Amino acid sequence: MKIGLIGLGKMGIMLLAQMREKGFLVEALDKNLALQGEVEKLGGFFHETLESLVGALEKPRTLWLMLPAGEITESVYQALLPLLSEGDAVLDGGNAHYEDSLRRAQAAKDRGLSYLDVGTSGGMEGARHGACMMVGGDTEAFLRLEPLFQALCVEEGYLHCGAAGSGHFLKMVHNGIEYGMMQAIGEGFNLLHHSPYPYALEDVARVFNHGSVIRSWLMELTEGVLRGSVNLEAVEGVIPSSGEGRWTVEEALKLQVPLPVITQSVMVRYASEDREKYGEKVVASLRNAFGGHTVPQKEEP
Repeated sequence: MKIGLIGLGKMGIMLLAQMREKGFLVEALDKNLALQGEVEKLGGFFHETLESLVGALEKPRTLWLMLPAGEITESVYQALLPLLSEGDAVLDGGNAHYEDSLRRAQAAKDRGLSYLDVGTSGGMEGARHGACMMVGGDTEAFLRLEPLFQALCVEEGYLHCGAAGSGHFLKMVHNGIEYGMMQAIGEGFNLLHHSPYPYALEDVARVFNHGSVIRSWLMELTEGVLRGSVNLEAVEGVIPSSGEGRWTVEEALKLQVPLPVITQSVMVRYASEDREKYGEKVVASLRNAFGGHTVPQKEEP
């Protein structure tokens, strides 16, 4: 099977490497032309235009998008559609909003094409050695491409979730859960860091990950961070929010489903990015106004 892979970022290039290792032919495209050498080293073929990429694929074509959600995915998708023929399939492995996937699936159907929204988890390691994939869209197209998912995922690591949008909806909730789990780990280790006991926190993470109820890949990664794979002293403590957590909370509000832990984890990320801390300054000043409490002042540079 030959795959057209569009987007060779951190996940895309790892996915290309695994595709080639599993015997798939890969025609690849990225706006970063400097990646051509790496693609060719992996045994893929590099293209500079969508027209060239599509022309190198046999019908029915299979195009895999591995692009950031939003405008980039949308612009590439709209440019790609007129180049395809009836029976071709487009797979979106990025973290698109499920409502965008519903719209894109309908646009594909109107042209006689198939669209599968493929929520992809496992990080760069998963993309390279075996991922977890949540697939929404037409059953017939999924069954035709199931050997691809089977090859790229760990055992029992893929699921056809249902109709269009269901794959990205499931990945959205997955990422919301991930937010909450990481927040709990961070808070717990922060308490241990400030405790009266001189814990070797890397050893705590190790023992937590062997037989305990909270053992997980995230705990394994925590051990690696604490053993020095990351210089925590140099980390600013700002937690970027890429959108999936917010989408999860927004969906919960629409459906009136309580998500207190996930919602709080999203709020913590926003708070970490607030360098101005205007709200905190207001609260500190209010305490001074009603109770005469000291207001800490910034040190002069």
